[in-house]
Amino acid sequence: MEITRLHVGKRLSEVAIHNNTVYLAGQIAENTDSDIQGQTREVLGHIDRLLAEAGSDKTCILSAQIYLADLADFAGMNEEWDAWVPGGHTPPRATVQAKLANPAWRVEIVVVAAQR
Repeated sequence: MEITRLHVGKRLSEVAIHNNTVYLAGQIAENTDSDIQGQTREVLGHIDRLLAEAGSDKTCILSAQIYLADLADFAGMNEEWDAWVPGGHTPPRATVQAKLANPAWRVEIVVVAAQR
């Protein structure tokens, strides 16, 4: 069984690849001064970059889990998501309110994707 891990750290890997499936760690914004739209754009950019590095892209997303610190941010996050996800390639998705590890984080997104 071969598992490839990218950006391996002491606590987690940003990416794990197994059987042509790409698993991303939860992605958060580094710029915590941004509003929900700015943080969501940054997170989606991280997802784009990591998927490309793993031989995938957003058209191959199999599922997405979105965690919001406040459901009042749902519309703003969706605005960025809708502009980002390609039509006809919207993945199954769940969105929940959660207490995130850093109170400055407004959104965290986890995706699983197929390799191209």
